[in-house]
Amino acid sequence: MTGVLIETQGLGRDYQLGETTVRALRDVDLKIARGEFVAVMGPSGSGKSTFMNLIGCLDRPTAGRYFLEGADISQLGRDALANIRNEKVGFVFQTFSLLPRTSALDNVAMPVLYGGKSGREGRKKALETLEAVGLSDRASHHPAQLSGGQQQRVAIARALVNDPVLILADEPTGALDTRTGLEIMALFQELNRQGITVVVVTHDPDIARHAKRIVGFRDGRVLSDEAVANRADARTELAALADAAAREAAQ
Repeated sequence: MTGVLIETQGLGRDYQLGETTVRALRDVDLKIARGEFVAVMGPSGSGKSTFMNLIGCLDRPTAGRYFLEGADISQLGRDALANIRNEKVGFVFQTFSLLPRTSALDNVAMPVLYGGKSGREGRKKALETLEAVGLSDRASHHPAQLSGGQQQRVAIARALVNDPVLILADEPTGALDTRTGLEIMALFQELNRQGITVVVVTHDPDIARHAKRIVGFRDGRVLSDEAVANRADARTELAALADAAAREAAQ
């Protein structure tokens, strides 16, 4: 399905620190189509994380409007926002945010259970989703038994388990080495090829160039919005790394 998935009109967010008003986001007009892969970039304090929190329904704007699938959700209450987060948005974070004493399967099943489905349904859907990210053989493992890349795949499976319309990833490769980071970007690119809308917040231009479009923030405003020229393909980069490693081993 095509069309606009996300639209913001004059979106703003102010925070009050004592007697000082901090304008974290100002007058943001932006559209993201269904099926796009967008990287949001900017230095610390640029507003990119505030923007992600607003479109992910983790926070509410103090100015402007936000439409998701054509519905104005700018002023919805906490319960309504929580329902939207669970049903329509999948989150992936730099620190994985997995429950340490819970298996990969149960970590992934959690959003399904929050939605009111049975434990059997949740675990069935979770196992299917773990299989989709190549980790069905690690379903019973706890996070400490998994590598960083595997933990992030579990986090991505958790984000996917309720079939969201949007995946939001905040610095998803920040805690990973180069090769593992490329594996995660290859997974995001594959999910996007399947039609899932992906928005990645990053400060790393090497990560951003895997997206189709880069939106740059500075001082709470959109500074730039451009299609990616010479887009990087993570699978090709992984193959090149493997070839280089094989040549080095042969010497």
